[in-house]
Amino acid sequence: MKRVAEALGVSRSNLSEKARGKTPSRGPYMKAEDDALLPLIRGFVDERPTYGYRRIAALVNRNRAQQGLPPANRKRVHRIMQRQGLLLERRTARRQGRAHDGKIMVMRSNLRWCSDGLEFSCWNGDVVRMAFIIDAFDREIIAWTAVCGAGISGSDVRDMMLDAVESVSGQ
Repeated sequence: MKRVAEALGVSRSNLSEKARGKTPSRGPYMKAEDDALLPLIRGFVDERPTYGYRRIAALVNRNRAQQGLPPANRKRVHRIMQRQGLLLERRTARRQGRAHDGKIMVMRSNLRWCSDGLEFSCWNGDVVRMAFIIDAFDREIIAWTAVCGAGISGSDVRDMMLDAVESVSGQ
């Protein structure tokens, strides 16, 4: 066996294990207290079917703490729930596409406002930045502000909002 192992460049223990055949697997991991935890877990799952194993483990541990028992590991709760088929289905697919088609339906004016901002460069190189508030019903611009050469500040936006509220309440 030694000469064969040297010729193949493997260890003798590896070669002898291969010659003996496969070693038996150790089987599923079970603890004696798993049977005691199962009715408690099943009760919580029946009460709250949307809870996953982490929340169920928290409920189990809260219950065990009230009884003066040591907490159960959440991986152990997961294993028990997995064996009994109590785990939630995994979310596999996300929604495809957009749920909103971009059309905003409003029944009358001043129910919903939208805002946007833009910037453009002039021929002389100056940059003009503009922000506006538009009514979603009649597409009328309620208020706007523009700044040349600088960014639009928060106070500019607040003043624009005040102008919009004043223009609507003044009608």
